[in-house]
Amino acid sequence: MHDEIKKLLKNEKILSQDVINQIGNIDADEFSAIVKDLGKKETQHIKASEISKEQSTTYIGEKLYVYDEVGSTNTIAKFLSMQDDENGTVIISEKQTKGKGRTGKDWESPLGGIWLSIIIKPDADQSKLPLITLATGVAVAKALEKIGVENPEIKWPNDIMINGRKVCGILTESVSKLDKIENVIIGVGIDANIESSQLPDELQKITTTIKDELGRECDENLLIRIFLEEFEQINELFNHENYEKILKEWRKRSYSIGKKVEVRKPFDTPFDAYVIGINEEGTLIVEKFDGTLEKVISGECIIKN
Repeated sequence: MHDEIKKLLKNEKILSQDVINQIGNIDADEFSAIVKDLGKKETQHIKASEISKEQSTTYIGEKLYVYDEVGSTNTIAKFLSMQDDENGTVIISEKQTKGKGRTGKDWESPLGGIWLSIIIKPDADQSKLPLITLATGVAVAKALEKIGVENPEIKWPNDIMINGRKVCGILTESVSKLDKIENVIIGVGIDANIESSQLPDELQKITTTIKDELGRECDENLLIRIFLEEFEQINELFNHENYEKILKEWRKRSYSIGKKVEVRKPFDTPFDAYVIGINEEGTLIVEKFDGTLEKVISGECIIKN
């Protein structure tokens, strides 16, 4: 994490490479202030002033830091969260050089996408973490609906789909003590105005962009503002333990329920099954071909034709 902060300071020409080489362990209190100041500089495409204009949130995005380029917004968010940054702080970057997906996969993050992370401090235990991911998916889908995207769907556990192609991924990471969550970092990556040709060939077959779906570029700042508003609303449902309403909104937009999938669980042999639904904890329920039901707490479900 410290290497990421050093790289940011070097890229912004705050410190020379010679000085950085002499830094042993970064003094977190001193450097978190520098990192925040960098996030207040004017950027070319994504602008804090545009996002904040007419924004109706009370705490999500109240602290907003925007960068030209970072390795990963989740890394910056995690660093700031460990300095006790405020609940609802949002970190955005126009580009990421080391974007992260689930299970350590790389995430292509060129200019034109929306790459952001939110720091939240829920009063909940570790078992509720999957519900935060599901709630974030609902917030993304509702935001896309509001800008004219038809029928965005949510593929368990963390992908937003349009017409069967992925347009957004969500990466949720927690900082916990014992079973209690101290901070949650929610990374959201949306392929907004990216040119499909910018993506590797293998990704072009399975992903889409909002620009491709709408036939025009979307207003990235407006979409971020709408998403942050939707996220705050659904996060309040989570804070008040109104989990059933979150699950109801998720089920209405589910891409997975009823489909045949290949289930890949950590340290287990993959198997085929049909998706039955999700339970009150956000756990996926599948029916294996022998008729037995199984819970899938973590892993992947690959849709099969």
